[in-house]
Amino acid sequence: MAVMAAARLFYDKVMGDQRLSPFFDGIDLDGQIKKQIAFLTMAFGGPHQYTGRSLGTAHAPLVQRGLTDVHFDAAVAHMADTLRDLGVADPLIAEVCALVETTRKDVLGRAA
Repeated sequence: MAVMAAARLFYDKVMGDQRLSPFFDGIDLDGQIKKQIAFLTMAFGGPHQYTGRSLGTAHAPLVQRGLTDVHFDAAVAHMADTLRDLGVADPLIAEVCALVETTRKDVLGRAA
């Protein structure tokens, strides 16, 4: 239940950010939240249940539309703020953000 709350709050923050919200035009937000729940479940030590497209493939159209490090950094900041708002301890927030950081090259379509 806490992971669901975190995913919803995260997307509330993202959708309220004019830098990020345009990338979600026409996206099934409920489906996106479900993917985020799967990611957060894994990040907090639960089972890895994501079975969708690779991060590079899923984000390639967004990179073509201008997704950059600025946007990635904003999303990471929203994740940290979300977890902080929910009372998650700073060391765990740092762990989650470090895990998210490992996806930067894939999300932004850069060679490993």
